[in-house]
Amino acid sequence: MAKRDIQVVNIVVSTSLEHDIPLEKMAATLSNTEYNPEQFPGLVIRIKDPKTSALIFSSGKIVCTGARTMDNVRLSIKKIIKSLEKIGIKITIEPEIKIQNIVASGTIGMDLNLNVLAMKLENTEYEPEQFPGLVYKLPAAKATFLLFSNGKVVCTGTKSETAVNEALDILVENLKKVVK
Repeated sequence: MAKRDIQVVNIVVSTSLEHDIPLEKMAATLSNTEYNPEQFPGLVIRIKDPKTSALIFSSGKIVCTGARTMDNVRLSIKKIIKSLEKIGIKITIEPEIKIQNIVASGTIGMDLNLNVLAMKLENTEYEPEQFPGLVYKLPAAKATFLLFSNGKVVCTGTKSETAVNEALDILVENLKKVVK
């Protein structure tokens, strides 16, 4: 079995600051924000370092995306709280961060015949005319994989790095069973 190598490329988290947020004031004061309440009720804030984006709602709920590590997630949330202090809003709680989804990508180090996999594996979707990857759902691991013929994979749906690796182990086991 060739070398497999997979990295977390995106962590999506949610949290609540448990404080009402004046989104219009934020949008008017901070340059790295977008707010179009007619189109969407949340304000988008873009953070340069670590490179992340967050949706902030007037209820104080936040969805942050783009971080590759939990340290960067925490740093992004801290920067959001700091920018709120600039407009006079003091957040005194330590927000509880909840992982919603982790996206990881990499390679399993082997070429894949997607036509064979589509026939032999359960829970697959493969329409090469529409998309070059095979979608493979692993309900037991609460993970969904995109598999490509060159051995590249994308894993989504997990909520921890451990879960990513466990799902990858199951994937490789399942592939070994059908690719003799």
